[in-house]
Amino acid sequence: MTDQKPIILIDGSSYLYRAFFATPSLTNQKGEPTGAIYGVTNMIRSLINQYNPSHIAVVFDAKGGSFRNDIYSEYKATREAMPEDLRVQIEPIHTILKAMGLPLLCVEGVEADDVIGTLAKQAEADNLPVLISTGDKDMAQLVSDKITLINTMNNVILDPEGVNKKFGVPPTKIIDYLALMGDSSDNIPGVPGVGEKTTTSLLTEFAGLDELYNNLDSIEKLPIRGAKSIKQKLIDNEKEARLSYLLATIKTDVPLNFSNEQLKPELANIEKLKELFEYQGFNRWLTDLKNNTFFKVNEAQINQQQANNDAENSSQKSAESEEKQYETILTSEQLDNWVQKLMNCKLFAFDTETNSIDHFHAQLVGISLCITANQACYIPIHHYYLGVPKQLSIDEIIEKLKPIFEDDKIKKIGQNVKFDYSVLANYGITVKGIAFDTMLESYVLNSNDRHDMDSMAMKYLNHKTITYDELTKIDRKKITIDMVDIEKTALYASEDADITKQLNDTLWPRLEKEERLKNLFQNIEMPLAIILANMERMGVLIDEKQLNHYSKELKIKLDQLEKQIHDLAGEVFNIASPKQLQVILFEKNQLPIIKKTPKGDPSTNEEVLSELASDYELPRLILEYRGLAKLKNTYTDKLPLMISEKDGRIHTNYNQIGTVTGRLSSNDPNLQNIPVRNEEGRKIRQAFIAPKGYKIVSADYSQIELRIMAHLSQDKNLLEAFANDKDIHRFTASEILSKNEHEVTSEERRRAKAVNFGLIYGMSAFGLSRQINIPRNEAKFYIDRYFERYPSVEQYMENTRLLAAEKGYVETLSGRRLYLPKIKSSNGIEKRAAERAAINAPMQGTAADIIKTAMIEMSKFIQTQDDKIKMVMQVHDELVFEVKEEHIETMVKQIKAIMENCYKLDIPLKVDVGIGDNWDQAH
Repeated sequence: MTDQKPIILIDGSSYLYRAFFATPSLTNQKGEPTGAIYGVTNMIRSLINQYNPSHIAVVFDAKGGSFRNDIYSEYKATREAMPEDLRVQIEPIHTILKAMGLPLLCVEGVEADDVIGTLAKQAEADNLPVLISTGDKDMAQLVSDKITLINTMNNVILDPEGVNKKFGVPPTKIIDYLALMGDSSDNIPGVPGVGEKTTTSLLTEFAGLDELYNNLDSIEKLPIRGAKSIKQKLIDNEKEARLSYLLATIKTDVPLNFSNEQLKPELANIEKLKELFEYQGFNRWLTDLKNNTFFKVNEAQINQQQANNDAENSSQKSAESEEKQYETILTSEQLDNWVQKLMNCKLFAFDTETNSIDHFHAQLVGISLCITANQACYIPIHHYYLGVPKQLSIDEIIEKLKPIFEDDKIKKIGQNVKFDYSVLANYGITVKGIAFDTMLESYVLNSNDRHDMDSMAMKYLNHKTITYDELTKIDRKKITIDMVDIEKTALYASEDADITKQLNDTLWPRLEKEERLKNLFQNIEMPLAIILANMERMGVLIDEKQLNHYSKELKIKLDQLEKQIHDLAGEVFNIASPKQLQVILFEKNQLPIIKKTPKGDPSTNEEVLSELASDYELPRLILEYRGLAKLKNTYTDKLPLMISEKDGRIHTNYNQIGTVTGRLSSNDPNLQNIPVRNEEGRKIRQAFIAPKGYKIVSADYSQIELRIMAHLSQDKNLLEAFANDKDIHRFTASEILSKNEHEVTSEERRRAKAVNFGLIYGMSAFGLSRQINIPRNEAKFYIDRYFERYPSVEQYMENTRLLAAEKGYVETLSGRRLYLPKIKSSNGIEKRAAERAAINAPMQGTAADIIKTAMIEMSKFIQTQDDKIKMVMQVHDELVFEVKEEHIETMVKQIKAIMENCYKLDIPLKVDVGIGDNWDQAH
């Protein structure tokens, strides 16, 4: 490459898919997908900043097929249709690139490759260097002394030598290479059975396809394994090879009505870019635009921007352009200096590095702190490796930092502070003054987003962070962080605290603009984080002997079931193997195939087995076996191993961001999935016991989502039924069937219950008929009659669909938003799923807000009661407490009063309370 600036040709179509699948699933405030928009723009921006080209073009495929489809109708036929989430981002990408002043090319009848090939060869003929940015291997055929490829995903550059090294053949043989090998991504057939190694061997001996076919007899003499067979494959598939050659050849003579000289970028429309970036939520790029750091531009452009932005530019600096100042604390003087700075500040960010992700047992490896963006420190505590520098003692560090962490007046920021709070609690520090959690800020802004620091830094700060895997992976081997060099860890950990501070600086102003979201964050999510941390630390007591005994019972049952299944199948097979199960059910026993996997095999999932189980004994037994095996593996075997030696209790982890609707989830162990309605699940719940002198108290919101539906829909009949404390399922049955309530049978009540709950989840007549095993026309009758009796419910559902389509999101009563990017999808299945979510999310989300509010109010009460009552679990709409026996009556009254009055609906909230020696008895 000469010193002359290259003409840069960008394969926009290649960028689209790579950005879509490589970038986190981002959305803007309207819930519209933005990941590909961000990814494509960022890659092109980086390329411009690296090369500052005088000539550039971004080339996209035009709509419709190309001449290759006329030659071969199956060309690219195996490619899946473009995802709707990607398709809707194409036009915004084009708009941004045009505003950036970049020439944008789409030529009908050919592909982007052909346009790029033509432009590249024109430039080569004019003795001009060309840089093609693509990830497409077909383009390697264009490489020459003047034409080079760059892959922006890994920054690999391919010149002629690089092509030869990568593919084993020079650029002049790439077309022959593809003709023999084929290309599955484009459905170019090639020669079946001729792989990469054979292809490179053949093309080492022959100049190309023509010479190869002119010398077929020579192949058998070559030192190639299976040469005779290869010769025959080439003979049998010559037509396919010739066709593949034609398909793989990039046209370099496309008639274009412009020349390379017309590929000069125009002045960027800065105001338009500001408008576009603000709409898409690319806030960091807005700052870059104001500071002339978004991309390199020519002098006239800079002057124009400075004239427009002098006032702003004089007072602002790009945070990214400032040199980062990270300090490693190894002396008492350094620590004292930072302690003094912390004592004088109003707000700082902190993060912990630990040797485990188990919050209750994790030990500190180090602590990082940040007061001002780009300035942070790391205090190593327990690093172990040969030659490690001397670190301060843990006692000195805790002694000096404890007063600051426990000072409520000095506010703190964290990323997943629940974990850091618990880790520091292991060292006797009760962190106070936690004001912000960037993970929760992101979650409240858009629950569909990814809320890990790496993704958030890229989205909001346009910053690529050092990842944990990058830090702890050495020569393909993983080491623990306490074995990593201190200075490397210091850079990683300091960055974590720094980025946490910068993320809060970006996210909090966005929340402040939305009053309801701000209140949701400040009054529900932030206080709840510490309550959950304390619940996790409290844990729940487990009867290990009872679980071990029940595990043995399950083993006996499973052995018996296994024998029954094998006897019924007529042979022994692995019940856990889908492949073997397919053979047994669908080949040997000829059961009907209900559904197929993406690979075309008969499905054996739970839905399929459930449908088959109504008519066949074998799938029914397999379902029963699977259920018991899951309980044994997940709970009776695993729970005893999770009992902490520190206190004999199990400590789950509550995930505050695990669902898009706001509901909490839990893991290690998952408390949400322990069955409550069958004997096996109840036996597991019996192992969750009260300590001596206490009882387990379970408080469960009764039919909370139906009550929320009544409030939201303002349906007169529903409101009246709940106001009069009716049995809502019996009442619904009487309404649907025009019967008196006392005449409703238990079966009719059961069906009405299925209707009540099914409709708020968007259940159809088909789904209802399957659930309660009645004909579809009868199920349709139930649904039609339901809406006749509760007309405002149907109207609410329709209004919600329309509002969701208009806004792109729905809200709970507390203002929590669920964005629905697929609500306008042209894919009917995706759109209907989004509509069902739109109807259900306000109820599920409001139910989540209610129980979270109840937990906050209960926590305030519990803090005044010494050890009379402890909140130990939250599962769905249920809170579980340990209550001292002598205070049961008083505490139960308080629990009911607080939970029923913490949130006001137009109808009363109702809480059912149970008491027992274990969770099952209480429930």
